[in-house]
Amino acid sequence: MASIGDIITARVRVKLLELFFSNPSEKYHVRGLERAIGEEINSVRRELGQLERAGILQKEQRKNRLLYWPRKEYPLFGDLISIVAKSTGIGGSIVSNKSKLGSLSFVMFSGRFVRWKERVSDEEVEILVVGKVGLNELSSIIRAEESRRGREINYTVMTREEFDFRKKRRDPFLQGILAESRVMIIGDEDLLVS
Repeated sequence: MASIGDIITARVRVKLLELFFSNPSEKYHVRGLERAIGEEINSVRRELGQLERAGILQKEQRKNRLLYWPRKEYPLFGDLISIVAKSTGIGGSIVSNKSKLGSLSFVMFSGRFVRWKERVSDEEVEILVVGKVGLNELSSIIRAEESRRGREINYTVMTREEFDFRKKRRDPFLQGILAESRVMIIGDEDLLVS
């Protein structure tokens, strides 16, 4: 399976990037990072310094703790979120189990979902899956992520024929999904929206 480790060889840096960009709104202190990624404190501090100097992370002193979090203004912020979404968590599970799930044309996560933001409404679709899908396999992957996040995930599954028909008819439900920000996990975004 493809991962951020394919292009970045520093093990601690990879772990930090995966942690920060799998939940980009979370702030972490150094000791918490050490425990979360299971690496030595000096290695963690060194990599945090390099990531901050590169402009990827920002920090803030609060009482006796130094907190770090991703800098949204970093030019590759969205790209890093996309890479991490495809290689970790539910995105990684879907990609690595693609053959078990069936014939997938598209898998799309909403931008709010990958940034761990709450849904605006109960109707907001967080995951769109298009293709011939093994629903039992997909629902077990979704349930595992719901357990990890501590909340229900709103997802929609359509066959490719239903998707194409609804897109051609300019179905309001589908148009609403496609109008939102998104991260493509499987498939080409241009084919999804064209």
